[in-house]
Amino acid sequence: MRILTEQGEEGVDSISSERLAELAGVNAAKVRKDLSYLGSYGTRGVGYEVAYLVYQVRRELGLTHDWPVVIVGAGNLGQALAGYDGFGARGFPVVGIVDIDPAKVGSVFAGTRVRHIDELPQIVQSKHINIGVVATPAMAAQDAADRLVSAGVTSILNFAPVVLLVPRAIEVRKVDLAVELQILSYYEQRRAGGAIPAVGAPRPANA
Repeated sequence: MRILTEQGEEGVDSISSERLAELAGVNAAKVRKDLSYLGSYGTRGVGYEVAYLVYQVRRELGLTHDWPVVIVGAGNLGQALAGYDGFGARGFPVVGIVDIDPAKVGSVFAGTRVRHIDELPQIVQSKHINIGVVATPAMAAQDAADRLVSAGVTSILNFAPVVLLVPRAIEVRKVDLAVELQILSYYEQRRAGGAIPAVGAPRPANA
């Protein structure tokens, strides 16, 4: 979706599966197969019409309208997320921020005023929010998730380094930056031990 949008903004009218695969770093045959599930088939020698493909992907991803988001936690991470323009630009405007700390309640970040967490149900209902973001410390994350579910949120993006226990019907996606860094450190450790070729080292002929 991001690549197609960028291509459209650059004035590209049509794009081949090979070019799309190259930009995405994936296999062209897989791109064609995946797009066929959308009912979209490119024209040989021409490729896919970018504008129409954007429409099809947006429809499939549920991006034909905005999905307002509420953030629980107005600490450094919550403030950074609230100020990230990419959410609103991609259809996920931050319409609410809540916190339990009286010192943070009433502050304004990126045009959104922080309200007390007790007001969460009112915010969710009045703004028709389905998606909540947990940006609290680990010890407060489960309570934040419980409050979101109780307020009526059905999807949660969790930035806290804990596993949330939620009803089966609630969708949870976890973002753990520390884990991603640990994965990189694993590869660096293997590289240092010779298991992974050093950067710039020639690959074997059969690689």
